Amino acid sequence: MKRSRLSLDARERVALVVIGAAFLFLLGGLVKLQLFDHQKFAKQSENNRIRVVPIPARRGNVYDREGRVLIDNRPSYTVSVVPAEEIKGRTVPALAPLIGLDTLQIRNRIKRNLVSRYQPAAVKKDIPFEVVAVLEEQSDRFAGVSYQMERVRQYVADMGVESYTGYVGETSEEELARTQKIDLRPGSMIGKKGLERRYDDSLRGREGTAYIEVSATGQILGSYEGRAPVEPVPGSNLILSIDLDLQAACVASLDTFCCGAIVALDPRNGELLAMISRPGYDPNIFSSVIPEDIWQQISNDPNHPLLNRPLAGLYSPGSTTKFITVGAGMEEGIINEHTTFSPCLGGYQFGNRFFRCWLPAGHGRQGAVGALEQSCDTYMYQLGLKIGIDKLSEYYAACGFGKVTEIDIPSEAAGLNPNTAYYDSRYGKGKWSRGLVLNLSIGQGELLTTPLQLAQFFCGLVNKGIVYRPHILKKVSPPRGPDYEVTPEVSFRLPFSAHTLDVLLDGMRAVVAGEHGTAKGLRNDLYAIGGKTGTVQNPHGLEHSWFVGVAPFDDPEIVVAAIMENAGHGSEVAAPVVGKVIRAYMEKKLHGQSGLVKTEADTTTLTKAAP
Repeated sequence: MKRSRLSLDARERVALVVIGAAFLFLLGGLVKLQLFDHQKFAKQSENNRIRVVPIPARRGNVYDREGRVLIDNRPSYTVSVVPAEEIKGRTVPALAPLIGLDTLQIRNRIKRNLVSRYQPAAVKKDIPFEVVAVLEEQSDRFAGVSYQMERVRQYVADMGVESYTGYVGETSEEELARTQKIDLRPGSMIGKKGLERRYDDSLRGREGTAYIEVSATGQILGSYEGRAPVEPVPGSNLILSIDLDLQAACVASLDTFCCGAIVALDPRNGELLAMISRPGYDPNIFSSVIPEDIWQQISNDPNHPLLNRPLAGLYSPGSTTKFITVGAGMEEGIINEHTTFSPCLGGYQFGNRFFRCWLPAGHGRQGAVGALEQSCDTYMYQLGLKIGIDKLSEYYAACGFGKVTEIDIPSEAAGLNPNTAYYDSRYGKGKWSRGLVLNLSIGQGELLTTPLQLAQFFCGLVNKGIVYRPHILKKVSPPRGPDYEVTPEVSFRLPFSAHTLDVLLDGMRAVVAGEHGTAKGLRNDLYAIGGKTGTVQNPHGLEHSWFVGVAPFDDPEIVVAAIMENAGHGSEVAAPVVGKVIRAYMEKKLHGQSGLVKTEADTTTLTKAAP
């Protein structure tokens, strides 16, 4: 009996010890929870009822040189899902038919744009207001679903501005991985092409933050009073050198052509006055999610509408670069302005091959200016042989060919300026003929350039050899602080003396004003035009048609380079196109009239960016 009582007392003591230990453990846990983990769990609780919503900044507007809108913003709604607040098996299936996506697409977009389970992940942009009304009226069906008003880009329509504006799009995973910008997140809209990409940092502004209080079921209760919202900082407005009237003239001039490009520059400072690429595309379609069928139509178009022909289209320049052949000959002391060669009888015999001139009857005996006026191939063949491939290539390089102009628009092509090293690499050393220089001397063969490079070269010819770097940005207008203007920069100088330039300009004037000029159809009584035609052989159809025009010739203010693909002779096709563009510029200059652009943008007042 005594042993039994002792055993019972021992068990009681053990039980008391266990209970005491458990009490101390619970007490310690409570102390830890209250004293040490309070802040952590209070923050977690707060996060469960506070939704952090990014407020996109208003992207800066873009205007032409006269303050007319090229790019602005329009209101748009974006639907998002907060993963922590959705009801599995109910929210997404209910949302899918409303926004026209299947559940897998929604899940993939949530995953792609997920920052935190407690933050909205965008699933569809640019939804109609009718969808917003349903989400508002039936919020109990869409737990965890929110919508937000944003601004999306709106580009001036039917003006061919996509060749320099580019477009914006959502940040990709690859871009997020390689960027150093800490203010980007999944779903952020950034510039993808053109000036939207080049000046993205200025245009994008800085995102703000709103704090929204929600119930346990995800119902929005209103703004959270415990934290003040962080207001977004709008992006800067940009004023371009573009003249919308001249842009409209380019559109009208290319209206009947399938494929081509026009570039207009001010030779006095390098400002880009107008630029168009045909065929083009509507940049507004990139402001929202592009339907797959439309994307396939654009990307599979055999005429390549996504190719920016003025900056990245590569063409043989043809006779437009005969000024370089003549200029090189004069600078090397091979010819002067009076030098003649064997008369042109329709071509030139070199070895066992007859290199034809464009005029079968021939041009007879010509000096340098006459050869430029009539664009005589035979003269250039004989001069090119005396100059040689490498020396001619040196002059092409010194005139800006084979390298980018460094215009402030991305994705520019450098072109190709071949020399001996190039031909050795391509064909093998000693396995090619020096007769290749005959083609190079008339701007054909492997020589490739862009319309912008060619326009830049002519700017130097008419600007006393000084070449300004082409640029499109004229002025930046930040939301806070003073405006600042872009200062023109001298890019390089042409390798020609003043006397050589005078001879080349005489040839340029004679192309239009001369009795046998290849572009004499551009003569008029109001202003003088100079220029050069070019007709480039094309193995896939009709010749490519070139013309570069300058006006007013005695005091040049505009250089216009145009190419029409598969269109015919430069004198018959490209020259009249350039003539129309120059006429639009000169009529506006002389009479203050354009009559081409009459839109709401005409009455737009250029102001500082506002939230």
